[in-house]
Amino acid sequence: MSSTIKFKLSFMMFLEFFIWGAWFVTLGTFLGNTLNASGLEIANVFSTQSWGAIIAPFIIGMIADRYFNAERILGVLHLIGAFLMYQMYQSESVANFFPYVLGYMILFMPTLSLVNSVSFRQMKNPEKEFSFVRIWGTIGWIIAGLSISYVFKWDSGEGLQSGLLRNTFMMAAIGSLILGLFSFTLPPTPPVKAGGTGEKESIAKIMGLDAVKLLKDRNFLVFFICSILICIPLAFYYQYANPFLTEIGLANATGKMSIGQMSEALCLLLLPVFFTRFGFKNTILIGMLAWVIRYMLFAYGNAGELAFMLILGIALHGICYDFFFVSGQIYTDSKAGKENKSAAQGLITLATYGVGQLIGFWIAGYVSDLYTTVKASDVAMFWQQLWVVPAGIAFVVMIIFILFFKKETIQTQVEN
Repeated sequence: MSSTIKFKLSFMMFLEFFIWGAWFVTLGTFLGNTLNASGLEIANVFSTQSWGAIIAPFIIGMIADRYFNAERILGVLHLIGAFLMYQMYQSESVANFFPYVLGYMILFMPTLSLVNSVSFRQMKNPEKEFSFVRIWGTIGWIIAGLSISYVFKWDSGEGLQSGLLRNTFMMAAIGSLILGLFSFTLPPTPPVKAGGTGEKESIAKIMGLDAVKLLKDRNFLVFFICSILICIPLAFYYQYANPFLTEIGLANATGKMSIGQMSEALCLLLLPVFFTRFGFKNTILIGMLAWVIRYMLFAYGNAGELAFMLILGIALHGICYDFFFVSGQIYTDSKAGKENKSAAQGLITLATYGVGQLIGFWIAGYVSDLYTTVKASDVAMFWQQLWVVPAGIAFVVMIIFILFFKKETIQTQVEN
């Protein structure tokens, strides 16, 4: 892979995740503070990510992967996305905002697969080359968060009170416009022809329906159920972490949340060590325990003397996410036969980002509305009660996994 192509792929990844991080982290705060949305209204908006994840395979598997170059469909989706993001910037109510964010998420979620497809098709040795390209996506997300807090100061103080947080959508729209145009300069990535480098996959296989038979394996069934359930606590984090940190007065909350992405990058390096030394079951249990600890830190920390508890809770994101979800991807790959690897990963993605988080967003919204009267009298007590709920759910999932998942040796190689 030439240095020019490496630069183009890295810049593509940077913009892809800069765009996502530019608005998604502060979405809950914007909805609650600027649009005065209720808990269930916020949940409905966040659930558009899940609907996008469910619909994405149809766009990639049935349209983009069969008839169009990946880089061209990537460009078109981001150009349309820039328009929708601008409409979100102009919205003055949740009712007006919702159809635009739904349309945007249906178009954006497929781009996460498209950037990977474009990258892999240009690489001779993806195992060694992809990590360098993908790390720029993490950097893009971090830069977006740092810009919001430390450069533009949209997420706190006068900026928040003046409604400047809506500018995050304009920033994302500009990024989407740039990536949309830039995509047409990317290396050509035509559809894979049958009989060429591979056969076309059916939509059933892409969505994971061909891998349903893996659920006959007791361990995989337990892991599958726990994967769905653990997405409920994850949804609480996505939906309420930024509003929580902002409301209790943690300075530059969005910028500090980028510590989570830094932690994620570090834990990706540590994961092979834990996986090799402690095995799959213990590694994934560490991830589950981290969810419990994180939410208890959020419940009892504050923006004053106990601010370190909040920072530690944010920093645990790497262990929470990588030790469960990345370990789960490795486990899924090991359980699927050669003919079912793509289908198995599709099944887990549909179960987690689709079904699991969809349920989680709705539960988070319901819990928030349930404690509305508490918030009116005591904001600190409201957040404490809210964060105890996902901590309890994560603890129950961990116990289920301990009791029903039988320890087994995973026959796979984890490379550092």
